[in-house]
Amino acid sequence: MAKIASASLAELKRVIRTQSVVDNHGHNILRPEKLKSANFLTITTEAEGDALEDARRSLPHLRAARQLRKLYGLPSTADWATILGKRVELLERDAHGLMEKCFGGTHTILVDDGLDSGANVESYEWHSQYTLSPCKRIVRIESIAATILSSMDQQGNLPVGVATADDEACSLAWVTFITQFEQAIVACIGDSEVVGFKSVVCYRTGLDVQVGDAVEVLEAGLRSFTRHYLPDCAARSFRVEAKGMNDALVVSVCRLLEADCQQLGATKPLQFHTGLGDNDIDLLGSNPAFLQPLIKHFSTVPMVLLHSSYPYTREAGYLATVYKNVYVDIGEVFPMVSRDGQEQIVRQALEITPASKILWSTDGHYFPETYWLANVQGREVIEKVLCQYVEQDDLTAEQAIHAARNILFENSNALYRLGLSIDASDSAPSTRTASTMPAPPDRVSNELPRAESTGLQVSIAPSSLATSAMSNNPEKTLLSNVIQSTVLLADDSDVQFIVVQWLDLLNQLRARWLPVGAFKSLIASDGSIGISTGNLGTLQNDHMTPVCDPVGQILVAPVLASMRLMYASAADQVPKQGRIASVMACFLDEDRQPHSLCPRSLLLNMTNKLRVNHQVDLLVGFEIEVTFCHRRVSSENNVETFEPFDTNHAWGTVSDEQITKSFPVLLKMVTALQQVGIEVQQLHSESGVGQYEFVLNPMPPVQAVDVLIQARQLIQHAAASQGLRATFHPMPFPGVGSASHANISLNSSVLSPADLEQLQMSFMASVLAHLPALCAFSMPQAESYDRVVDDSWTGGTWIAWGTQNREVPLRRVGADKAGKGSRWELRCVDGVANMYLALGCILGAGLAGIENQTRMNLQDCRRNPTKLSDDEKRALGITQRIPNTLTQALQALEDDEALAAKLSSSLVQHYLAVKRTEQDTLKQMSDAERRVWLMNRY
Repeated sequence: MAKIASASLAELKRVIRTQSVVDNHGHNILRPEKLKSANFLTITTEAEGDALEDARRSLPHLRAARQLRKLYGLPSTADWATILGKRVELLERDAHGLMEKCFGGTHTILVDDGLDSGANVESYEWHSQYTLSPCKRIVRIESIAATILSSMDQQGNLPVGVATADDEACSLAWVTFITQFEQAIVACIGDSEVVGFKSVVCYRTGLDVQVGDAVEVLEAGLRSFTRHYLPDCAARSFRVEAKGMNDALVVSVCRLLEADCQQLGATKPLQFHTGLGDNDIDLLGSNPAFLQPLIKHFSTVPMVLLHSSYPYTREAGYLATVYKNVYVDIGEVFPMVSRDGQEQIVRQALEITPASKILWSTDGHYFPETYWLANVQGREVIEKVLCQYVEQDDLTAEQAIHAARNILFENSNALYRLGLSIDASDSAPSTRTASTMPAPPDRVSNELPRAESTGLQVSIAPSSLATSAMSNNPEKTLLSNVIQSTVLLADDSDVQFIVVQWLDLLNQLRARWLPVGAFKSLIASDGSIGISTGNLGTLQNDHMTPVCDPVGQILVAPVLASMRLMYASAADQVPKQGRIASVMACFLDEDRQPHSLCPRSLLLNMTNKLRVNHQVDLLVGFEIEVTFCHRRVSSENNVETFEPFDTNHAWGTVSDEQITKSFPVLLKMVTALQQVGIEVQQLHSESGVGQYEFVLNPMPPVQAVDVLIQARQLIQHAAASQGLRATFHPMPFPGVGSASHANISLNSSVLSPADLEQLQMSFMASVLAHLPALCAFSMPQAESYDRVVDDSWTGGTWIAWGTQNREVPLRRVGADKAGKGSRWELRCVDGVANMYLALGCILGAGLAGIENQTRMNLQDCRRNPTKLSDDEKRALGITQRIPNTLTQALQALEDDEALAAKLSSSLVQHYLAVKRTEQDTLKQMSDAERRVWLMNRY
């Protein structure tokens, strides 16, 4: 055996003994009177009733008793009665001091507050006075369900005792329940105090959760609800113990979390009680291996297997090894299992499981001593196991230290996106006292969020589900997405076709039309459509480019969270029966991983990195500038031309002609957008002939682009129904051009205002540094550069930024003194850009600035740069101009190796090849032909 330097082992031991822990699963402590009177024997056993007394003779109890004597300052001969007496004395004399000892070394606790109704326990916030960082909530989904069902019964909306499978009242009650349940989950997803969810389905009906498409799961839930739940639910205090219902709850939460991940790039984990539990559990059904189909189906939803899955630790370790989204928690066995058993459990967890997939918890509950015992015993066992691995040369001391920190702190910090600093962590109990903490609420709250807090209606009948589900509140969007797709795909829906849509690299919207039955079969199987790799190497007219490769396949995967009706009754002539819904899609490779040429995945990846690595969430609001035209075809030579819809207006005017001619058409469009769930903040005339602007709500980046595409599409469809063409051409007629300004705000619930300001400046400094190359994505047509002129309020020609300055490409909109409310308007973006690609590259450049801590050398320009002297511009750092042709922008992109490395060199090279071939083709047209060609396509 190789000798190990004692200093290395000493450092490993020091880290394990002093590293403060993130306790990823605990429960509330009892209130004072209950704390003194509850049966203390339960601290080391899940036994109940007559079996509980036998716990006195178990190894876990005897070991805990020895350790408690040290905690209470008792001699080693003190019996159990003496231990209990001393404990009560300490609680009466110095409960706060005892709590500080028990919670010492805990950085934060993620508290599952669904174990008790709340009358007997302290709130989750109460525990924060003893931890280094505020505690957060884990929401138990079955508790939410029981609360809703009890409330429905009190309101007379639950047909208790009814047992007819097709009873209309049962169906209505089920839809109302599942809608309210999903509303509550969505509210929790948007709640910064909630960092995860938990299911105890293994207690109720086992972990063999049946997975199917949304309609199948909801129908199974309805049958279970009607036949097995309603007859005796009141007698069971509305506890959900019917399999179809329990499965529907788990699958509904997974779908909502999956939608959150699709929109934002990351989501909150779902914990599962597995293995160890009281005699109420289905022991065989608590084997986590039963979760394998669910894990595979919802591969983007992080799942945490709690309580070491004892006695199924190896099964849990296997799942965490082979599935990216699975993590093993090694809690509860401390102090519930003997020392030898604990060592075996830790070794089994480490047999094949990466240390990056193992999480620490105590499962502390009711008694503060459960937290103390778990942490003391856990540190002892982890130290012994890791030191032996070092002594056996299986690990270096440095590797073991890294593993220990991962398990005790880093893994949970990253998974739950807590934003804590390991550098600031230490094992000393918090110096905060109860008097310095905010007053805790009177009781723990398991009540549902109020309807007004979510911005959604609570009581929803099936006929209004689709309408009520389409809210664009940026913080509460997921309920609408998931319920909406479920409703649109239901058997009684009037939707007959689903249009699966995607943007190619040239911003050409392409699609496959599927009858709804075929679409449901698609998503029930592998959920993707195969297209040729060469389809991303063709022009808008399908002419090939040098990168058009006929070999290989791309999988086009519809993202259900983006589904919405394609038409609305106010905007089209399509009859109600035979509606069409659209859904946006992303590209996967044949291993079902995000494809390197997928613009949507690029944007999602950059958003995710900002959120996970830097605790920054983004909102993006788009301004749709559109020109409405009449299409004319000459009877003499069949030449097509366009004329503006109206000419007698200016920016922000309301003329007689607009009132009588333009606004009725525009208001129909706004109504149509609202009917499919797209809210318009503002609508006004712009300076160009026939030009108007629709301002959309701010949303997370990927969702914002999804909605932008669908809004533009509906505007064009609505215009066509009025005999008009709506175009996003950057310069359809001489004069003022059209842009698609992107308003970006960087937000953080973790960073201080000063840190967020510094991060924003690094982000924007890097965007400006790479702006010449970024223009190749954000202004991708030669006509885009007709707008790059000075003194026209179009962003000017100089690379600069300025507060409320519309003559620079990056305008900062003012913030309050605390730095809140700040947003940045990117003005060098127009409507012919693939916005997934343009915004993804912009975020990539900004992310590089954050990672490199790029300094903002450009000063705030508060004047029109063209009015500044050369010396004045140099003093502000303004020395470079925006490209004035697409050729220059493409060359800048080719030369910007740093940006290509941050994005994807293959993507950049592919894009350059396609764009240059496109431009060579367009140069063969006359100016008039080119204008008509582009206006018909964008």
